[in-house]
Amino acid sequence: MTETTPARRSDATRAGILAAARERFAADGYERATIRAIAKDARIDPSMVMRYYGNKEGLFAAATSVDLRLPDFAEVPGADVGRVLVTHFLDVWEGDEVLTALLRVGITNEAGAERMREIFAAQLLPVAREVCPDPAEAPTRAALCAAQVLGLALTRYVLRFPPSAALTREEITDWLAPTLQRYLTAERP
Repeated sequence: MTETTPARRSDATRAGILAAARERFAADGYERATIRAIAKDARIDPSMVMRYYGNKEGLFAAATSVDLRLPDFAEVPGADVGRVLVTHFLDVWEGDEVLTALLRVGITNEAGAERMREIFAAQLLPVAREVCPDPAEAPTRAALCAAQVLGLALTRYVLRFPPSAALTREEITDWLAPTLQRYLTAERP
């Protein structure tokens, strides 16, 4: 019989807290989610949440840590940028509830909106700088891409509009990829 080490228990506790926090923030939003409710969901004492994360803001930041794992666009042919980006985002949205939870919170809460802005600036903006014809236009082009991708995510994964939810991945890609391609690589209109 093996004994569980303190480090393993600690890792399991942290993972349980983060899972409970993601669900609670997604369900209740940032303002209504409480440390007590999250601790109850994780089946631990609220003091443990405070021990590991300090406060609600620290917990939120940890629970909404998102790495979009964007591909290296230096390796992507210029004509395929839009298609690669759309299929990648579909993979991310369908494979990770954290981003959906963050989108829900970001709509109604400044901390969530700020977290989304941080992800945008650190992860999507560099892609636009890499592929667009004029790097000075990268912020605008990246923002237009974000509007399309987040709009799709909102209508498909959060609000679940029937027409949006019913689209196949191929249909979404066929519709959205040319738009993202234009935003990122076309000459300025």
